[in-house]
Amino acid sequence: MQRYFAVDKNLTLSNKDIHHIINVMRMKVNDKIQIVYNEEVFLCNIDSILKKSINFSVVEKIDINNELNIKVTIAIPLVTEKKIDYILQKCTELGCHEFIIYESERSKVKVNEKINNKLDRWNLICKEAAEQSFRNYVPKVVGIRNIKSLSEKMFDLMIIGSTKKNKKTLKNLMQNSTNCDNIIIVIGPEGGLSEKEEDFLLNNGYIGASFGGAILRCETAPVFVMSAIKYELGR
Repeated sequence: MQRYFAVDKNLTLSNKDIHHIINVMRMKVNDKIQIVYNEEVFLCNIDSILKKSINFSVVEKIDINNELNIKVTIAIPLVTEKKIDYILQKCTELGCHEFIIYESERSKVKVNEKINNKLDRWNLICKEAAEQSFRNYVPKVVGIRNIKSLSEKMFDLMIIGSTKKNKKTLKNLMQNSTNCDNIIIVIGPEGGLSEKEEDFLLNNGYIGASFGGAILRCETAPVFVMSAIKYELGR
Protein backbone atom coordinates (compact mmCIF):
# COMPACT_ATOMS: atom_id res chain seq x y z
CA MET A 1 0.00 0.00 0.00
CA GLN A 2 1.25 3.47 -0.88
CA ARG A 3 1.47 6.35 1.60
CA TYR A 4 1.21 10.03 0.61
CA PHE A 5 1.41 13.30 2.53
CA ALA A 6 -1.50 15.69 2.01
CA VAL A 7 -0.92 19.39 1.36
CA ASP A 8 -3.86 20.57 3.52
CA LYS A 9 -6.42 19.45 6.11
CA ASN A 10 -8.82 18.38 3.33
CA LEU A 11 -6.29 15.64 2.46
CA THR A 12 -5.59 17.23 -0.91
CA LEU A 13 -2.77 15.52 -2.78
CA SER A 14 -0.22 17.28 -4.95
CA ASN A 15 -0.36 16.95 -8.72
CA LYS A 16 2.88 14.97 -8.56
CA ASP A 17 1.32 12.45 -6.18
CA ILE A 18 -1.80 12.14 -8.32
CA HIS A 19 0.40 11.49 -11.35
CA HIS A 20 2.24 8.83 -9.35
CA ILE A 21 -1.02 7.10 -8.39
CA ILE A 22 -2.46 7.12 -11.93
CA ASN A 23 0.55 6.72 -14.21
CA VAL A 24 3.28 5.10 -12.11
CA MET A 25 1.43 2.82 -9.69
CA ARG A 26 -1.48 2.41 -12.16
CA MET A 27 -3.95 2.09 -9.33
CA LYS A 28 -7.57 1.20 -9.93
CA VAL A 29 -10.93 2.06 -8.43
CA ASN A 30 -11.33 0.58 -4.94
CA ASP A 31 -7.61 0.38 -4.37
CA LYS A 32 -6.56 1.67 -0.96
CA ILE A 33 -3.98 4.32 -0.11
CA GLN A 34 -2.81 5.93 3.11
CA ILE A 35 -2.84 9.72 3.38
CA VAL A 36 -1.06 11.56 6.17
CA TYR A 37 -1.78 15.06 7.41
CA ASN A 38 -0.48 16.65 10.60
CA GLU A 39 1.06 13.28 11.55
CA GLU A 40 -2.35 11.56 11.45
CA VAL A 41 -2.86 8.63 9.08
CA PHE A 42 -6.05 7.97 7.12
CA LEU A 43 -6.91 4.86 5.13
CA CYS A 44 -8.64 5.99 1.95
CA ASN A 45 -10.48 4.23 -0.85
CA ILE A 46 -10.10 5.39 -4.45
CA ASP A 47 -13.65 5.97 -5.68
CA SER A 48 -12.94 7.17 -9.20
CA ILE A 49 -10.01 7.96 -11.46
CA LEU A 50 -10.02 10.61 -14.17
CA LYS A 51 -7.27 11.58 -16.57
CA LYS A 52 -5.51 13.95 -14.18
CA SER A 53 -7.42 13.62 -10.94
CA ILE A 54 -8.81 11.08 -8.50
CA ASN A 55 -11.67 11.03 -6.04
CA PHE A 56 -11.32 9.14 -2.79
CA SER A 57 -13.12 8.71 0.51
CA VAL A 58 -11.78 8.17 4.01
CA VAL A 59 -12.40 4.64 5.26
CA GLU A 60 -10.94 5.09 8.72
CA LYS A 61 -8.32 6.87 10.75
CA ILE A 62 -5.38 4.59 11.54
CA ASP A 63 -3.85 4.81 15.00
CA ILE A 64 -0.20 4.29 14.14
CA ASN A 65 2.93 6.30 14.85
CA ASN A 66 6.27 5.27 13.39
CA GLU A 67 8.22 8.25 14.76
CA LEU A 68 11.06 8.11 17.28
CA ASN A 69 10.23 9.40 20.74
CA ILE A 70 12.96 12.05 20.50
CA LYS A 71 13.54 14.66 17.80
CA VAL A 72 16.95 14.30 16.18
CA THR A 73 18.45 17.11 14.11
CA ILE A 74 21.45 16.23 11.96
CA ALA A 75 23.71 19.10 10.88
CA ILE A 76 25.64 18.07 7.80
CA PRO A 77 28.36 19.96 5.95
CA LEU A 78 27.90 21.32 2.47
CA VAL A 79 29.23 18.46 0.32
CA THR A 80 28.52 17.19 -3.16
CA GLU A 81 24.93 16.86 -4.36
CA LYS A 82 25.15 13.07 -4.56
CA LYS A 83 26.31 12.78 -0.95
CA ILE A 84 23.65 15.17 0.39
CA ASP A 85 20.94 13.26 -1.50
CA TYR A 86 22.14 9.99 0.07
CA ILE A 87 22.28 11.42 3.60
CA LEU A 88 18.80 12.97 3.36
CA GLN A 89 17.21 9.81 2.00
CA LYS A 90 18.77 7.31 4.40
CA CYS A 91 18.53 9.41 7.55
CA THR A 92 14.89 10.21 6.78
CA GLU A 93 14.19 6.48 6.55
CA LEU A 94 15.87 6.06 9.95
CA GLY A 95 13.77 8.73 11.69
CA CYS A 96 15.67 12.04 11.52
CA HIS A 97 13.42 15.00 12.42
CA GLU A 98 15.32 17.86 10.80
CA PHE A 99 18.40 18.55 8.70
CA ILE A 100 20.60 21.62 8.85
CA ILE A 101 23.10 22.04 6.03
CA TYR A 102 26.00 24.26 6.99
CA GLU A 103 29.13 25.63 5.35
CA SER A 104 32.38 24.64 7.04
CA GLU A 105 35.88 25.99 6.53
CA ARG A 106 36.78 22.64 4.97
CA SER A 107 33.65 22.30 2.78
CA LYS A 108 34.78 21.61 -0.76
CA VAL A 109 31.47 22.87 -2.13
CA LYS A 110 30.78 26.55 -1.55
CA VAL A 111 27.51 28.44 -1.26
CA ASN A 112 26.17 29.94 -4.48
CA GLU A 113 22.81 30.63 -6.08
CA LYS A 114 22.68 27.16 -7.63
CA ILE A 115 23.10 25.53 -4.21
CA ASN A 116 20.45 27.69 -2.57
CA ASN A 117 17.94 26.75 -5.29
CA LYS A 118 18.26 23.08 -4.37
CA LEU A 119 16.27 23.45 -1.14
CA ASP A 120 12.95 22.43 -2.75
CA ARG A 121 14.55 19.34 -4.25
CA TRP A 122 16.11 18.35 -0.93
CA ASN A 123 12.76 18.64 0.83
CA LEU A 124 11.17 16.53 -1.91
CA ILE A 125 13.77 13.81 -1.30
CA CYS A 126 12.78 13.81 2.38
CA LYS A 127 9.07 13.64 1.52
CA GLU A 128 9.51 10.66 -0.80
CA ALA A 129 11.76 8.85 1.69
CA ALA A 130 9.23 9.49 4.48
CA GLU A 131 6.45 8.03 2.31
CA GLN A 132 8.55 5.01 1.38
CA SER A 133 9.38 4.26 5.02
CA PHE A 134 5.79 4.88 6.23
CA ARG A 135 6.65 7.76 8.53
CA ASN A 136 4.11 10.14 10.05
CA TYR A 137 6.31 13.20 9.60
CA VAL A 138 8.40 14.69 6.79
CA PRO A 139 11.74 16.07 8.01
CA LYS A 140 12.49 19.67 7.08
CA VAL A 141 15.75 20.72 5.43
CA VAL A 142 16.94 24.06 6.77
CA GLY A 143 18.77 26.28 4.28
CA ILE A 144 22.53 26.79 4.22
CA ARG A 145 23.82 28.04 7.57
CA ASN A 146 27.20 28.85 9.08
CA ILE A 147 28.84 27.31 12.14
CA LYS A 148 27.85 30.16 14.45
CA SER A 149 24.14 29.69 13.67
CA LEU A 150 24.32 26.15 15.09
CA SER A 151 24.56 27.65 18.57
CA GLU A 152 21.46 29.82 18.20
CA LYS A 153 18.82 27.09 18.51
CA MET A 154 18.32 25.39 21.86
CA PHE A 155 18.47 21.61 22.19
CA ASP A 156 18.45 19.31 25.21
CA LEU A 157 21.65 17.65 24.01
CA MET A 158 24.18 19.00 21.51
CA ILE A 159 26.82 16.65 20.12
CA ILE A 160 29.77 17.00 17.75
CA GLY A 161 31.19 14.01 15.96
CA SER A 162 34.87 14.27 16.94
CA THR A 163 37.95 12.34 15.84
CA LYS A 164 39.95 13.49 18.86
CA LYS A 165 41.00 10.92 21.46
CA ASN A 166 39.45 10.53 24.92
CA LYS A 167 35.97 11.62 23.83
CA LYS A 168 32.81 10.04 25.18
CA THR A 169 31.11 7.54 22.91
CA LEU A 170 27.74 8.26 21.35
CA LYS A 171 26.36 5.25 23.26
CA ASN A 172 27.52 6.68 26.60
CA LEU A 173 25.98 10.06 25.87
CA MET A 174 22.65 8.57 24.85
CA GLN A 175 22.47 6.25 27.87
CA ASN A 176 23.25 9.09 30.28
CA SER A 177 20.82 11.57 28.68
CA THR A 178 17.49 9.85 29.21
CA ASN A 179 15.46 13.07 29.55
CA CYS A 180 16.41 14.52 26.19
CA ASP A 181 13.52 15.21 23.82
CA ASN A 182 15.39 17.29 21.26
CA ILE A 183 19.00 16.67 20.23
CA ILE A 184 21.36 17.87 17.52
CA ILE A 185 24.41 16.08 16.16
CA VAL A 186 26.94 17.95 14.03
CA ILE A 187 28.80 15.92 11.44
CA GLY A 188 32.07 17.33 10.14
CA PRO A 189 33.24 17.46 6.51
CA GLU A 190 36.10 15.41 5.07
CA GLY A 191 39.05 16.14 7.32
CA GLY A 192 36.71 17.06 10.16
CA LEU A 193 35.81 20.44 11.60
CA SER A 194 38.69 22.85 11.97
CA GLU A 195 40.01 23.27 15.52
CA LYS A 196 38.56 26.78 15.57
CA GLU A 197 35.09 25.51 14.58
CA GLU A 198 35.12 22.64 17.05
CA ASP A 199 36.31 24.88 19.89
CA PHE A 200 33.54 27.38 19.11
CA LEU A 201 30.86 24.69 19.39
CA LEU A 202 32.41 23.17 22.52
CA ASN A 203 32.37 26.61 24.13
CA ASN A 204 28.68 26.97 23.25
CA GLY A 205 27.26 23.90 24.93
CA TYR A 206 28.25 21.08 22.55
CA ILE A 207 29.84 17.82 23.69
CA GLY A 208 32.43 16.01 21.61
CA ALA A 209 31.61 12.36 20.91
CA SER A 210 33.44 9.50 19.29
CA PHE A 211 31.68 7.29 16.75
CA GLY A 212 34.25 4.52 17.28
CA GLY A 213 37.82 3.85 16.25
CA ALA A 214 37.20 3.92 12.50
CA ILE A 215 37.10 7.26 10.69
CA LEU A 216 33.79 7.42 8.83
CA ARG A 217 33.11 9.31 5.62
CA CYS A 218 30.91 12.39 6.05
CA GLU A 219 28.07 10.60 4.23
CA THR A 220 28.47 7.44 6.34
CA ALA A 221 28.59 9.11 9.76
CA PRO A 222 25.00 10.49 9.76
CA VAL A 223 23.60 7.10 8.75
CA PHE A 224 25.62 5.43 11.51
CA VAL A 225 24.37 7.98 14.05
CA MET A 226 20.70 7.56 13.14
CA SER A 227 21.05 3.76 13.09
CA ALA A 228 22.65 3.78 16.55
CA ILE A 229 19.96 6.08 17.98
CA LYS A 230 17.14 4.05 16.44
CA TYR A 231 18.64 0.87 17.86
CA GLU A 232 19.15 2.41 21.30
CA LEU A 233 15.53 3.58 21.40
CA GLY A 234 14.27 0.21 20.25
CA ARG A 235 12.12 1.51 17.37
